[in-house]
Amino acid sequence: MSAEEFDAYTKGKTLFYGNSGQAYGAEIYHENRRVEWSFLDGECKSGAWYESNGLICFTYENNPTPQCWSFIKGPNGLIARFENRPDTTELYEAKEGDQEMLCLGPKVGV
Repeated sequence: MSAEEFDAYTKGKTLFYGNSGQAYGAEIYHENRRVEWSFLDGECKSGAWYESNGLICFTYENNPTPQCWSFIKGPNGLIARFENRPDTTELYEAKEGDQEMLCLGPKVGV
């Protein structure tokens, strides 16, 4: 997918991703290519995405190293391949019904 196609498909949505039949994570796609990612553990990371050499790359608040993915539109939604290590991770858009992406906020110590 081009950056324009990816933006048109994702903007304003929360997409859930799976891997090998298991829930993997979710991402909220905001305006201006801003995102929030969670591994569905209540912790969310803010970030942004951009296009680089035909890939969609993400950077996050505590990880400025670009995470670059190729996306294609499959019959059941997006299929994403992690191009930093393409032999390791392929995700698919999962239909999670009414599930929400929950962000619990910062951890507070005693």
